[in-house]
Amino acid sequence: MTNLYTKNGVPLNVRGNEVFNQSGRSIGRISGSKVFGSNGRYVGTIDGDRLVYRSTDSATTGGSFAPSAGAGTASAPVAGSAIWGEEPDISG
Repeated sequence: MTNLYTKNGVPLNVRGNEVFNQSGRSIGRISGSKVFGSNGRYVGTIDGDRLVYRSTDSATTGGSFAPSAGAGTASAPVAGSAIWGEEPDISG
């Protein structure tokens, strides 16, 4: 699994093209530089190793999918970033 972090440094796991929150719940799939939830709605944009919510990208949609189960993460949070955008909703 690859690590990805939210704007505020919350660790996420990436397995293949699917992104999971700390409890192992799928929050979306990666399509290009964006992540879309299982309902096809925009979750956030990947910028480096960060997932950030950008209102300018929120009008885009992806296809729906059946989320898979993932393992939780024991990764520690990292420092927040000054990157442009807001903290994404990763509640799943």
